[in-house]
Amino acid sequence: MTQSSSRKPAILVVDDDATLNQLMSSHLRRAGYEVENASRWSEAQSLLGRLEPDLVLLDAKLPDADGLAMLPSLVETCPVIMLTAFGSIDLAVQAIKRGAVDFLAKPVNPDVLDLAVKRAISASSMRRRYDYYRRQATSALDKTLVGLSPAMARLRKMIGIVGPSDTTVLILGESGVGKELVAAAVHQASARADQNYVAIDCATLQQNLFESELFGHERGAFTGADRRKEGLIEVGEGGTAFLDEIGEMSGSLQAKLLRVLETGHYRRLGGTKDLVSNVRFVAATNRDLRAMCGKGEFREDLYYRLSAFVLHVPPLRERLEDIPLLAEHFLAARDFARHARKRWSPAALEALMDYAWPGNVRELRNIVERAALVSGESDEIRVAHLGDFQRRPPPGRQYAFSFDHPPTLDEITETYLARLLAERSRSRAEIAQTLGISERNLYRLINARRRDG
Repeated sequence: MTQSSSRKPAILVVDDDATLNQLMSSHLRRAGYEVENASRWSEAQSLLGRLEPDLVLLDAKLPDADGLAMLPSLVETCPVIMLTAFGSIDLAVQAIKRGAVDFLAKPVNPDVLDLAVKRAISASSMRRRYDYYRRQATSALDKTLVGLSPAMARLRKMIGIVGPSDTTVLILGESGVGKELVAAAVHQASARADQNYVAIDCATLQQNLFESELFGHERGAFTGADRRKEGLIEVGEGGTAFLDEIGEMSGSLQAKLLRVLETGHYRRLGGTKDLVSNVRFVAATNRDLRAMCGKGEFREDLYYRLSAFVLHVPPLRERLEDIPLLAEHFLAARDFARHARKRWSPAALEALMDYAWPGNVRELRNIVERAALVSGESDEIRVAHLGDFQRRPPPGRQYAFSFDHPPTLDEITETYLARLLAERSRSRAEIAQTLGISERNLYRLINARRRDG
């Protein structure tokens, strides 16, 4: 379950001057903010224990604490504007050095307050976005879905249908078919496309680390947790959270994820207060979740929540006609040949298409990268550059096709024809003979295919 996000920014005003505190709080409420106030540090601590303010206005001198001394721990969780009745330059410098985003002298001019608050909240939002993009940039992959086969056309059509909604999506497919690229395509097709897209691999993290990555943790939640950490649900605020290999998630975490999907609420690891989720969930797996439910290895209620809309990603062996495009794409995406653009020999492409690809697109990409390196200064990648790939036992031609719905006779014919046309070693006469039709009828099918495409 995702929540629509029009949440007002929350501000905590901490000042022992009751009149000024009330004036600032009332003014900020009229400006459209959610405001809580406190007159002592002990009251502020109690409020901070259950609130998630976007900004704190903090008096430098409180009856029970020195505001400057409290700054370093407070700025770890949210931006702080320091307030003081003494317009000292030295005090302002100390406040900024300790992490305050601004410094205002009391009594505060309402226009100055408005500007400072807007600037602080905007800067905090921009910083969170910057941190997200910086993390993503280090691991970003090309998000392009490559392929013109009927199987890819159907997949793109389904992405176009589900993308604009906020429906939870489950992506099924063998290892290496490109499920994360499909998840990214769903995000790009949604109204959340300009917001964060965050991904987590459920298979690579230990349970406590996974929970921390997904939900975040509070300071002291476990050994080494020396500060509060936002989880991917928070980092992905307003965007999409992709859970890869969801079938590897432990039973206890399945229960917590189910709660998020059903209620939109969750808690940080070690936390006691509920937070509200505003992300769209997309999950993926290469496992049979339905069979796992029957064995008690996966929660049936979570499965039904995740599978509101299922996308099946075809294995590469079912779209061999896409291999030349993929091979060119992977070659162009890597700067292997600075002196010239490399090209594929027809024989090398034929060899790539005459293989079953158990490792799917990931295996093809690895072989392309290796072949480009091995080819050295040569402008052409030949069969000899494919290396060990060529010494594997030949699987023979495979003509198994799968559909995510009962196919029509025309769909079956179209898929089979596309497969035969992709085999460059076959002439049109041989294809017609294989289909048991005349060459004239074959050309009619091809022309009709082009018109429909």
